[in-house]
Amino acid sequence: MRKTSMYVALVLLAAVSVVPFLWMLATSFKHGQDIYSKVPNLLPLDRKTGEWAATLDNYGYVLDVGGLGSAFVNSVWVCAILVPAKLLVDALAAYAFARIPFPGRDKLFVILLGGMMVPAITLLVPRIHVTQSLGMFDSGWGLIVPNVASVLDIFLLRQFFLSIPAELEEAALIDGAGRMQIFWRIVLPLSKPVLAVVTITSFLFHWNDLVWPLLVTNDPELYTLPLALQQLVASPDGGRAYYIMAGATLAVLPVIAVLLVFQRRILQGIAFTGLKA
Repeated sequence: MRKTSMYVALVLLAAVSVVPFLWMLATSFKHGQDIYSKVPNLLPLDRKTGEWAATLDNYGYVLDVGGLGSAFVNSVWVCAILVPAKLLVDALAAYAFARIPFPGRDKLFVILLGGMMVPAITLLVPRIHVTQSLGMFDSGWGLIVPNVASVLDIFLLRQFFLSIPAELEEAALIDGAGRMQIFWRIVLPLSKPVLAVVTITSFLFHWNDLVWPLLVTNDPELYTLPLALQQLVASPDGGRAYYIMAGATLAVLPVIAVLLVFQRRILQGIAFTGLKA
């Protein structure tokens, strides 16, 4: 009885999560006159005849007129450059904090952790000022460079690196390996679970990020997908439900694909991060 209740509860929770997505997907294929009806219908059916009446015109509009086609490409190349660069920088910093003794290492790490307590919204003004000073405002580099490091990711990677037996590195040092050789050939291959988690979470965050692109880009040619979707919602013609749902579907499908493909890696990384303080 207890198991049955638990399964029923899980099914209900899954339905709460899945039904809105299915409604969004179905609406994206509907004609305007078929959306509003006395009896809500999940399928894209003609309101009068009840026959199948799905259309791809909504996707054609948002990709061409709505500008989501170029925005989709922009989001892809921003994530393709930013996520690997961020992973490399964070992994190098985490390895230094975990294994390389240098003066003030622990104090500096505490200061970095203290910075996580500062609300991110309060750092936007100085970040924009620095971006402008470096000549990266309203450019592709302005979308990438200011986001190339994350204290949270450094913390997660450091905690995992500390769980790797130090004897492996000591043996490599005795054999004449340098720090970078140890980092590339020993530490990183043993850290695949946490590296996968950091990579996936970084991709999800930057793929869905609206605030930073909104602040540092004025050129519509540089708009990323969330920003282009926001502009679509605000436009007179694009603010119709079927256009919005088509744009939202385009934005969410890559995220769902990544989660489905790498869900095992995510669970492994969550299980392994923080094994040793």
